[in-house]
Amino acid sequence: MPNRLYLDDLSVGQRFESGKHLMTAEDIKQFAAAYDPQPFHLDDEAAEKSLFGALAASGWHTGAVTMRLLVEGGAPIAGGVIGAGGEIVWPRPTRPGDELQVFSEVLEIKPSRSKPDRGIVTVRSETRNQRGEVVQVLASKLVVPRRPA
Repeated sequence: MPNRLYLDDLSVGQRFESGKHLMTAEDIKQFAAAYDPQPFHLDDEAAEKSLFGALAASGWHTGAVTMRLLVEGGAPIAGGVIGAGGEIVWPRPTRPGDELQVFSEVLEIKPSRSKPDRGIVTVRSETRNQRGEVVQVLASKLVVPRRPA
């Protein structure tokens, strides 16, 4: 685990890169069966006839993998990756065989006026496949603690 960063350690423009995660067809189908049981996530033949043209991971699966990559060091925040809101888009599907990696940048830092032990940090995270194609963009507001006295 990398060193964890507090609000006082962060700066606008600071960037982070996560490790990587391989998406398999089996994982895509298992996640879909449990959480997003739509035919284009579960069945190769049905997926071929869909808008996607081939098996595609649920966006929520891509989001869950993104979260894991952030927690494992892609957003080395003290106290954990604690969300206070955000916006997510999926510009292209995640496919079996895609190796995902998250690239994040700090956009804004706002110390709290009412809670001096923390602040809100806005982070933009792009989840990309092995070809550098963006499969998810997450703009999140994170609660980040200040360094203890």
